[in-house]
Amino acid sequence: MQFRIDRMAGHVIVCGWGRVGQAVGAHLIGNGHEVVVVDIDPERLDGVSLPHVVGDANEDDCLRQAGIERARAVVAALATDAENLFATLSARALCPDLFIIARARQMESQSKLLQAGADRVVNPQHIGGARMAAFAAQPNVAEFLDVVMHDGSLEFRLEEVVIPPSSPLAGKSLRDSHLRDSTGALVLAVRAPDGTFTTNPVPETVLQPGQVLIAIGTNDQLSALVAAAR
Repeated sequence: MQFRIDRMAGHVIVCGWGRVGQAVGAHLIGNGHEVVVVDIDPERLDGVSLPHVVGDANEDDCLRQAGIERARAVVAALATDAENLFATLSARALCPDLFIIARARQMESQSKLLQAGADRVVNPQHIGGARMAAFAAQPNVAEFLDVVMHDGSLEFRLEEVVIPPSSPLAGKSLRDSHLRDSTGALVLAVRAPDGTFTTNPVPETVLQPGQVLIAIGTNDQLSALVAAAR
């Protein structure tokens, strides 16, 4: 597996191959992303066909074996909040610009994980409860979002597209960029570099470098949008 990992780039490292880690890996693979698994228990990784490293995700050498310098993101899905805290600290120290998602069992751990360097902290129980409530309150909306984000059975999907500094879209309004006409993709929201969202942006919205477009469309339409942004 090491030979294969050495040649990987832009992959996601999943630390911890328990139920949460396996669910994360399955969704990532299903959406076309490469995954490297890290777990300290060799029996848990026995028979796993994905590239993997047997070792402690809190140790720098283990994360380097998983190709952290070339990874796009790390998911800390270890058994305890303390383990995820140390894994986050280790990953952030090795790669200051890496995107890190950490699992939290206890609500009070979220602030600590954010302080340790996590970009996002997820409590699976809280997310699960919110998702169940959404199905109870708005089943059709919830199912549509579920299918678009996770199922893959619909032709359409959601995508985020970054506007780089050299983008030909920079300085143009949505109206003047003709993105809907030229690509077929629909821009649902624009996220500014400070993290704020503009939902259902008006045609006069001016696009700027560093913004992120949240769009919906087919694979071909979204690929055309990415090409237009570049």
